[in-house]
Amino acid sequence: MVEKPDVGELTPPDRTLMGPGPSEVHPRVLRAMSTPLVGHLDPSFVEIMDEVQELLRYTFRTDNQWTIPVSGTGSAAMEAAIGNVVEPGDTMLVPTNGYFGGRMASMAERAGGKVVEVDAPWGEPLDPADVADALAEHDPDVFGFVHAETSTGVRQPDVSELTAAAHDHDALVIADTVTSLGGVELRVDEWNIDVAYSGPQKCLSCPPGASPLTLNDRAMEKVLSREEPARSWYLDLSLLEGYWGDERAYHHTAPITNVYALREALRLVAEEGIEERWERHREVAGALKAGVEAMGLEMNAPDEYWLPSLNAVRVPDGVTDTDVTDYLIDQYDLEIATGLGDLDGDIFRIGCMGHSARAETVSYLMAALGDALDAQGADVDVQAGLAATAEKLGDR
Repeated sequence: MVEKPDVGELTPPDRTLMGPGPSEVHPRVLRAMSTPLVGHLDPSFVEIMDEVQELLRYTFRTDNQWTIPVSGTGSAAMEAAIGNVVEPGDTMLVPTNGYFGGRMASMAERAGGKVVEVDAPWGEPLDPADVADALAEHDPDVFGFVHAETSTGVRQPDVSELTAAAHDHDALVIADTVTSLGGVELRVDEWNIDVAYSGPQKCLSCPPGASPLTLNDRAMEKVLSREEPARSWYLDLSLLEGYWGDERAYHHTAPITNVYALREALRLVAEEGIEERWERHREVAGALKAGVEAMGLEMNAPDEYWLPSLNAVRVPDGVTDTDVTDYLIDQYDLEIATGLGDLDGDIFRIGCMGHSARAETVSYLMAALGDALDAQGADVDVQAGLAATAEKLGDR
């Protein structure tokens, strides 16, 4: 006989989230999630859908008609992009310079594609010359790259050079913007990106569940002219067109509360102004970066590739990464993360995203991190780090 479970009230800890995501959710977004539920085909919800699409276009900097929130986490938007654009027999060129290039490869293979690689070490961006050579060698149908690599703290520069080279070979370009949308300069139309996907839980400071995706006309034409349907019914964009397009026909029950949350998060982006938001992330994360460097720590990425939204900091000699992260959780209710893949054990990954990219949050992080490293016997100058951060933050 199955006994009735005795489960108490939900009381999760009140953490300060400064890891690679999720970031802290803005109070207005939390309030939006507590508003009344309506049906996913209710006329009022259809208006909300239109507003979310308009706000997403602003944030992506695109006029793409096909700009939607995918029902699911960022990985769902990623799979919707790759699983629809990559057809069986297609060749997709993917990067090797981080964890999420590997995930691109896995999804392309599951879609029936052949994967080829353009190489770069973990912790470095793709070299446009290497991309051009790989395009010439493999002549792929699709080229994917990661704009903001969460596993290494590296921002991909020269995006327009990459897209131009890909388009010279008639390849569609898919960009992973999970850790850049809403926090780091991203211009989908100006940079000629065909498809971009993201997640709401990073620079948008929104719970996961409705994930941004945009496709231009050329990419959507390929999706709608496929000889066989996408392997995922749920993420088949030719079917989702009926729900998110003009028809608004039933496909699935949308995560209504998550769409409310995304709408409010995107309203915050528009109120602040997208360029002002990019600048805030640069300034506040710049104070974090100045502080860890003054403390005696080393960033994983060179200055020219530094990613403000995800700061990868080298673990100092004599310190174990998990001892520090455990100390921060236990003593400060503060979350940062350790490395992934090739950088496991070598770096801390410190997010500075959305609502977490505030002066008071970064100041708290620096004091806590300094204490944690000092407690582990690291050779760091905590006071110098705090002073450098405070100087950079100024009156923010």
